[in-house]
Amino acid sequence: MLPRRGTDGAGPRREARPRPAGLLQFGHWWWALPGIVLVVAIHYVATVSGAFFAFTDWTGIGSFEWIGIDNFVDLLSDPKMVGALANTLFLAFGAVILSNIAGLLLALGLNRILKSRYILRALFFLPVILSPLATSYIWKFIFEYDGALNTILRAVGLDNVARAWLADPTLAIWVVLIVVVWQQTGFAMVIYMAGLASVPVEIEEAAAIDGASLFQRTWHVVIPAIRPAIAISTTLGLVNGLRIFDPILALTAGGPAGATETLATQVYKQAFGLSNFGYGAALALVLTAIILVFAIIQQRVTTGPSEK
Repeated sequence: MLPRRGTDGAGPRREARPRPAGLLQFGHWWWALPGIVLVVAIHYVATVSGAFFAFTDWTGIGSFEWIGIDNFVDLLSDPKMVGALANTLFLAFGAVILSNIAGLLLALGLNRILKSRYILRALFFLPVILSPLATSYIWKFIFEYDGALNTILRAVGLDNVARAWLADPTLAIWVVLIVVVWQQTGFAMVIYMAGLASVPVEIEEAAAIDGASLFQRTWHVVIPAIRPAIAISTTLGLVNGLRIFDPILALTAGGPAGATETLATQVYKQAFGLSNFGYGAALALVLTAIILVFAIIQQRVTTGPSEK
């Protein structure tokens, strides 16, 4: 029997042999195995280990003893930790509200046909890709007593407004909030712009023909259409806000007088600064539980009832 020729008559056509499914599955899992091991080791094993040491008095070196929930009892009775929790919630909710409002307004403005919209998008997104620690040190130079902000205020005759922004226990937390909002607004803007891209233009045009104003079109047409984007942006913003660390470390290091201490900075100081690893692990476990609870609640609130 002669071999079958191809449609162009160039030569015999070879029929492809199907590969065994088992080899494909084996190869798939084999290549994924290093990544799976790395993720499990870094995230899950480290988390379980930290949760275990939260019930011990380990200092980070040497032996340890099982002390049960003593670390959690001390944590709840420590006024410093209560203040750190209050600062954590203030920064988290303040940052997520302000950054999402600013990000939405920027996305709505840059979603229109502007010749410079691509340049403006890159400029507003730039703080997201820059190092939070490095940019926070730049903001520290701006807000110092002899920094750029007070220099400008004195130059325009507003000497009475100039003050030690980072050394004032009342103002320092607001300075941290400003820096955090500046860093997170670009991220929210990108998420909202992706959501706005899925909103049909015809719906807005129909609402405009019916006499709806710009605000009415935005509130009743655009906002409901980008509800998934709102849920994603606020959830990620809340999670990032609850674990703010780099800006505080660079700007105030938790000061003055603990006015900007958060749970994240206390975890670092207790575990690595004071060699109280067990107490720091308990604090980290509490912070993880708080993030999980607020993320679930916020996701339920923003997504609304599930569609069937």
